[in-house]
Amino acid sequence: MRFVFSPLALARFIMIHRPDIVHLNTSMDRKAYWRDLAYLFVAKLLNVKVVNQVHGGPMPQEFFAGHAVLIWLLRRALYASDAVSVLSSKEYEAYTAFCPGALIVRIPNAIDPAELLGDIAAPDAHRPLRLIYIGRIIREKGLFEVLEAMAQLQRSGRKLHLDIAGGGPAEKELRSSVLQLGLDDVVHFHGPVFGAAKTRLWRETDVLVFPTYHPEGLPYALLEAMAAGTPAITCPVAAIPDVMQDGVHGFFVPPRDADTIAGAIAALDNDRAMLDRMARASRARVLEKFTVERLARDFSELYGAVLGRRA
Repeated sequence: MRFVFSPLALARFIMIHRPDIVHLNTSMDRKAYWRDLAYLFVAKLLNVKVVNQVHGGPMPQEFFAGHAVLIWLLRRALYASDAVSVLSSKEYEAYTAFCPGALIVRIPNAIDPAELLGDIAAPDAHRPLRLIYIGRIIREKGLFEVLEAMAQLQRSGRKLHLDIAGGGPAEKELRSSVLQLGLDDVVHFHGPVFGAAKTRLWRETDVLVFPTYHPEGLPYALLEAMAAGTPAITCPVAAIPDVMQDGVHGFFVPPRDADTIAGAIAALDNDRAMLDRMARASRARVLEKFTVERLARDFSELYGAVLGRRA
């Protein structure tokens, strides 16, 4: 019912308020694609400019692979947009190759870091390293491999603590894995967290473990962690390599590789001075490139370019 009636609601809104631009915040997901295709059609039918902001998912060449008509339709939809905004360098290359001549821009996600900017405390080598994961609990985020890595390290006598905040379809299985691996005394589930509770977790932790092989866009959890001075152990997927540099802001690990995750955790546990350097470099990186002020400037410039094309 939403698919049927929300385009009509959009049409009514446009006719009443006469906006200059409709900004579609979409992803390369089948449900989102067909919904936003209807919105695009409505906006163009009513002669309104459209900015199509894509948040992750498969590259356009892969989205309808093997279906020539659907590929043609996707390309027509992207050309019909007055601008397409993507998150990563890889997406920018893919979209410009898929739609030569279209206005494609790269505008990464950003955050307001104000609540995360407390002092970065020097890591205490005499207490267990504190790990954290914040996000949706699905297998593709690499959490099961994190547990395997922790079990390896615990068997070797290393002391660690992991906080998991969030929920999702794999939570029940993940909790069972914690029990099976004997990690129930060092892994703490918090459920979904927001506001001050989430800020407190970021400030109390040392390392974000996020070895995702999910088709990400640019994870807000990574930006928040870095702003809080929390280096990351993650996979170089989607826009993540545009944000952090391996060995400077944390470590890159291959997907589904518990052994390498264990090695990265051990390296940071052994060298707390390196952990401190990465924490400070991470915060500096976010403050330089990934604040909402930069995001506002980027979209202001893009909207101006789109409206300038009208003249």
